[in-house]
Amino acid sequence: MKQSLGLIILFTLILLALVLAGCGTGPMQGPSAVTSPPPTPTPPAPPPTPNNITAVNHIVLFMQENRSFDHYFVNLNLYRATKGLGPDVDLMNPALVSLPTWDGSPNVTPFHMNSMCSLNLSSAWVETHVDIDKNSASAPRNPPPMDGFVYTAGGYCAHSAQCWDTVGTRAAGYYTDTDLPFYYWAATQFATSDRWFSPNPTRTQPNRTYLLAATSEGHAYPPTPTNPWNLKAKTIFQLLEENHITWKVYVTSGITASTPTGNTYMNYYNQFTPLHTANFVPATQFATDAAAGTLPQVALIESGYETGQDEHPNDDVQKGALYAHDIVSSLINSPSWKDSVFFLTYDEGGGFYDHVPPMATVNPDGIPPIDILPGDIQGDFTITGFRVPLIVFSPFTKKGYVSHTPADFTAMLKFIETRFGLPNLTLRDKMQPDMTEFFDFAGAPNLNPGPIENQPVFGRCYQDHLP
Repeated sequence: MKQSLGLIILFTLILLALVLAGCGTGPMQGPSAVTSPPPTPTPPAPPPTPNNITAVNHIVLFMQENRSFDHYFVNLNLYRATKGLGPDVDLMNPALVSLPTWDGSPNVTPFHMNSMCSLNLSSAWVETHVDIDKNSASAPRNPPPMDGFVYTAGGYCAHSAQCWDTVGTRAAGYYTDTDLPFYYWAATQFATSDRWFSPNPTRTQPNRTYLLAATSEGHAYPPTPTNPWNLKAKTIFQLLEENHITWKVYVTSGITASTPTGNTYMNYYNQFTPLHTANFVPATQFATDAAAGTLPQVALIESGYETGQDEHPNDDVQKGALYAHDIVSSLINSPSWKDSVFFLTYDEGGGFYDHVPPMATVNPDGIPPIDILPGDIQGDFTITGFRVPLIVFSPFTKKGYVSHTPADFTAMLKFIETRFGLPNLTLRDKMQPDMTEFFDFAGAPNLNPGPIENQPVFGRCYQDHLP
């Protein structure tokens, strides 16, 4: 009995040892050992930036007023040389230009303006055609001599009691990098084009409709009380709205409770714009949205037409350039910069001399001019206006790039349409290049463009004597 009891005790002790080993109280060994908790999974890497136009998530359009390419950038090749770049830009040689006057005074050679503003000039339909060729009304020449600028500027004054420059000298004036250092820096750090034209050989208002809808619907002249516009073409913003692409118009002046869209050319489209007043916001909100990362996919900035910030000839160009500097800087210094494109350009040449003739193009929608008078120079919207400045800001912009591809500024609409897979608005934007030549989407060479050049406002702005 004692022997049996001893065996029972022995078997119990062995069984207890096995149980304790299975509970992990002993050293870990074999399949019964306790394992470590599984490691925290590594989050997946963010997808790489696409090496194509889909890397762009924000497109901003900013258009100033009435300046030609030679008028602003005549010294751009000299400036490029200081940065180690070649003379890649087609620019006038002032010494080779001699422009006839209105009143028969000796011809005028282009000169450096010493005033930051001037008396107005006319870039209306007839005057633009005479700028191209002083003989255009009687015996037009081929190639166009581009010799009427001073002549029409003088004629504008001869028919105005408030304008004394009947020679037309101011049309031959130009600015340099000493006046506009921000623009010269930007056009060299980023990219420009020496074949970039306004779409319509006439004034601001018909050209602005090309920015919005790629057509002026037959208009060569601005609306008047006796000839109001009733524009019905589809705008780029209606196209975006229909395709669920976000957009805003940032308006510099005029937004009030009674005018919720402010001073915007979108007011010409009164069947669409009043239904979307929430998309029109003060321009001061642009910097806020850029800093917060809440910019829309497409934006238009309407300049300070009533506040002297639009670079119109009778306004201080440095004040307007400073306004552009501050807007662009707010984007470059924001988290939104990494996937944005910002186009800065001008609506028309303003009557200032440029040596390159307008390019041939297509009528956007087959509508002939509906407001040209019988005595006017005739036309059919198959030539552009004059060259205007362009600067393409983006982290993807090729440094120092100069495009020589002929285009009018409806190419910016083509860029939007290409990015978002949208149909073209008219034949005009359809025939434009898509502007992808300006960019390196894989390398993003301007992601960190360095210090932004300042834009001083130091020059005198006067209109009481020759500029």
